[in-house]
Amino acid sequence: MWIVPESEIFSMGLWSFSIGALGAAVAGIILANTDYFLSKTEKASLEYLGNADLQTISDESRTFKAKELWERNGAVIMAVRRPGCFLCREEAAGLSSLKSDLDQLEIPLYAVVKEKIGTEVEEFQPYFTGEIFLDDKKRFYGPQKRKMMFLGLIRLGVWQNFRRAWKAGFEGNLEGEGLILGGVFVIGSGNQGILLEHREKEFGDKANLTAILEAAKKIKQSGSH
Repeated sequence: MWIVPESEIFSMGLWSFSIGALGAAVAGIILANTDYFLSKTEKASLEYLGNADLQTISDESRTFKAKELWERNGAVIMAVRRPGCFLCREEAAGLSSLKSDLDQLEIPLYAVVKEKIGTEVEEFQPYFTGEIFLDDKKRFYGPQKRKMMFLGLIRLGVWQNFRRAWKAGFEGNLEGEGLILGGVFVIGSGNQGILLEHREKEFGDKANLTAILEAAKKIKQSGSH
């Protein structure tokens, strides 16, 4: 009767465990690159956004309801994930490229940030041509705030976004909260409603500029009501 040495049994067990662990890791990476584990999105209502308390970013700050931004002419609003992030700066520059078209339509371009740390907002302004306000209650990041944690580091799309922004020459830093995902809104005047709502699904998931401009063209100016 042939008896398998204990050392060989141990080696076979270790090999089987390694194969199983490798298979689990591969399966995990594949799943991580689908939308299965992504935070679920809950669309915001016009009333929810309109009741957000925003603050001007200046020495003499003023608090006002967000609906003031779009009541007359509508607005395009970027909810910035983190001003120091080079991916956010890239998206801000893209939105700013629409500024002349939006000016012709008499539609303002705004951004909101969830915190103000040091000179982060001031350093973000060269990339963004619109006014920036503080949304410290994070209403524009809700109603269901979505976070991307370590999952972002194993998503192929995130690394492709990193490469795209890096090749375009954008740089940034690691200051501030950057896990709560942002987005872009096109909001009509008065009670026309939210015409476009883009929720960032992963780091660097930019809104489509053509779609933003097309949605902006649907805004009814106050004089045409």
